[in-house]
Amino acid sequence: MATLVLTAVGSAIGGPIGGAIGSILGQQIDNSLFAPKARQGSRLGSLAVQTSAYGTDIPRIFGMIRVAGTVIWATDLVESRSTSSGGKGRPKTISYSYSANFAVALSARPIRTVRRIWADGKLLRGSAGDFKTQTGYRLHAGDEDQDADPLIAAAEGATQAPAFRGLAYAVFENFQLEDYGNRIPSLSFEVEADEAPVTIGAIAEALAGPALAADAATPLLHGYAAGGDSVRNAVEALADIAALSLVDRNGRLWLGSNVGSPVPVDGAGETARRQMTRRALATLPGEVSIAYYDTARDYQAGLQRALAGAPDGRVVERRDVPAALSAGAAKGLAEGRLAVLRTGRTRANLSLGWAYAALRPGNDVILSSEAGLWRVRRWTSERMSIALELVRIGNGFLHEPATATPGNGVRQPDLVHGPTTLRVFDLPLGEPQGAQPSLLVAAAGIEDGWRRAALMASFDDGASWQDAGVTAPAATMGTALTALGTGNSALFDEVASLEVELLNETMWLESAGDDALANGANLALVGSELIQFGSALWLGGRRFRLRHLLRGRRGTEWAAAAHISGDPFALIERESLATIDAPIGAAGASARVTANGVGDDEPVSIDLSITAEALRPPAPVHLEAERLTDGGVLIRWIRRSRLGWTWLSDSDTPLGEESESYRLLLSGEGFERVVTLSSASHVYSAADQVSDGWVGALHIAVAQIGTHAVSRPAEILFE
Repeated sequence: MATLVLTAVGSAIGGPIGGAIGSILGQQIDNSLFAPKARQGSRLGSLAVQTSAYGTDIPRIFGMIRVAGTVIWATDLVESRSTSSGGKGRPKTISYSYSANFAVALSARPIRTVRRIWADGKLLRGSAGDFKTQTGYRLHAGDEDQDADPLIAAAEGATQAPAFRGLAYAVFENFQLEDYGNRIPSLSFEVEADEAPVTIGAIAEALAGPALAADAATPLLHGYAAGGDSVRNAVEALADIAALSLVDRNGRLWLGSNVGSPVPVDGAGETARRQMTRRALATLPGEVSIAYYDTARDYQAGLQRALAGAPDGRVVERRDVPAALSAGAAKGLAEGRLAVLRTGRTRANLSLGWAYAALRPGNDVILSSEAGLWRVRRWTSERMSIALELVRIGNGFLHEPATATPGNGVRQPDLVHGPTTLRVFDLPLGEPQGAQPSLLVAAAGIEDGWRRAALMASFDDGASWQDAGVTAPAATMGTALTALGTGNSALFDEVASLEVELLNETMWLESAGDDALANGANLALVGSELIQFGSALWLGGRRFRLRHLLRGRRGTEWAAAAHISGDPFALIERESLATIDAPIGAAGASARVTANGVGDDEPVSIDLSITAEALRPPAPVHLEAERLTDGGVLIRWIRRSRLGWTWLSDSDTPLGEESESYRLLLSGEGFERVVTLSSASHVYSAADQVSDGWVGALHIAVAQIGTHAVSRPAEILFE
């Protein structure tokens, strides 16, 4: 453009020699300001997919917009192996996971920050700055004095690692790839380069430097990604968005919609000659569409159209704009472009005297006999006159937003992962085969977006740790707001009730009928007691009142008298429990379990004693004693089985142990007798009573000796 302008000016002032000088100067300006490169990338499409090819154009970001990054550095994938228990009777699972270290270029000019990040179209980082997948993350804003990233320096060597100065980029360290098919996903970033929306003029000035100035009244863009192969392409793309003009003024280009005051050119004297032309409406586009990034739909591609009457099959003009806009702003640009096309169908060729030699392409003029404004498109010198080609621009260009709706896009819920709440249980659940104690792990979060956490376990007070896999999906957990009273484990407890508060509002409790309860529904742990509830009344918020209770499930009636307000509560569902196998012989020892989720600043840790509840038989029931006629005392009980919790008709409960064996303890004032038995009864003979010196009350306790552990005792006092 400068070549054209200075050639004309030089010819007017100095003839052919002046024209040659002007041409040379113009070429120098064009080469320094608009130096073209060999390739030109797509303005819109190049932002849609992440690439890592050599020569990929890295955009210069203005305002705030979502862009796909370009991988500029990566290491090989890192393989990790973990072993997790499949539960009793099932083989262990050896799984492999992969992570990656890589850097992604975002902008070829400095930026302020990165907000949200998407991976394969799903939120990776939310608006609160939380990551949905485990990863380390660092942002380099693109300053000219930034240092090399420490991870890149460690991998490449301190003297070989580039600092990428002037380039904004993000580094991901130990990015877990399981959620993305064990590959680096396609990432896109909500990049904020400037604190507020920027004008087209400000963007052009930043791209071109001191060689260009712009009107302050140019349209605002929420964000813009300046791509292409040259400054010239980028500036021309900006001017094209809103039909702005570029005008040479005092050796400097000016960008605007109305640069300077319009110049009246009628009454120019005898040399003024005019020729008017007008294109037929049928030859013009009947529709203009603007493709853009919609700010209301997480920067998904949007399309707004402006129509000249009803669609009639005429040509459609489509403009791809690498800008973040509201639907109304895009609609306004489309309507403005359509107005420019229809108004600009009228052209004028005018021959004026040298008094109007100061006019330049892009200047606006007024013709008194024609309505509206006219803009100079071409300027050429003729013998003793100048020739102008004018286009009608009406009363100016439309830059105001129009009324438009963005439509409904596919949006990802931005749920914060938050910290992990961890519970570890040693419960009489499952049908264990073997001598290995097992722990059950339930975990969830106070935030709706909690998903999982990595587990580690130690059985030697933290001296060594083993990978224990990951937690199961979030369990329904909370806290008891009232203390549950004692209750009979043989009947429904219709007196006691329990109020609980769950961790977050996505959790819910449902009532269940008696048939469902008989099949194991609504099993929950309160403190150390397993209960079932038939009625769950929602009290609002996260609170429920539980009634119609079955107490002491799975032999936990021993814990019914130990409740306090604040007891932990957890709904026991197999799919929400992870299993950790303790070493053989670990009963009586301690365990330490940690969970580390995406939202945890530090791992969450729980210490507990291993009681091997799944290996020990339940305590015998119906313990009773009666005196015989010969003075002896008949003691009898009913055994229970850790494999026989259902009611069986016409058959005995399975033993569940290698042999039937009991330890009977008889004690009183000054004596204690221990008897090992193979059946569920014993006679404390009169002779043994005399030998023991039994006087007063007799304390009777019986426990079943299981294959791997001893049950809790059943106890009575006999007098």
